[in-house]
Amino acid sequence: MGIRTNLDAEFDYEIVDEFYDHYSMMIESMEVMILDLSKETLYKRSTDELFRVFHNIKSASGYLKITQMNRLAQFVEEFLDELRQRDEVIGEHTVTWLLEISDIFAQWQTDIREDNDLTRIKYSLLNLPDLDDKT
Repeated sequence: MGIRTNLDAEFDYEIVDEFYDHYSMMIESMEVMILDLSKETLYKRSTDELFRVFHNIKSASGYLKITQMNRLAQFVEEFLDELRQRDEVIGEHTVTWLLEISDIFAQWQTDIREDNDLTRIKYSLLNLPDLDDKT
């Protein structure tokens, strides 16, 4: 019995399906938005869009009581809020960190689809990158 079975047992399947469909769309767009953070002309739009994606994931996962997803989404949302206050593009290290974050959310998409338990978060992901490091 995995995450999908647990969600279906507690919530109407239509709510779970709608969550999964929206979650999948957000996951598919995440990588492009992250890569655009290193482009000066796309930085502002990308940070705003990524913030909105993680805010939506945080809200939906909170409603569905997916604690692990909710906590990581909130952690990343707070980091992205800090990025939104900046006017300069981020370094490669930060892009790499965000891509690793998107990988865990993509893995969770697979976990939900295949009705597995959610994959554990690597503790290294909880170390925020240094925004002053431009490498």
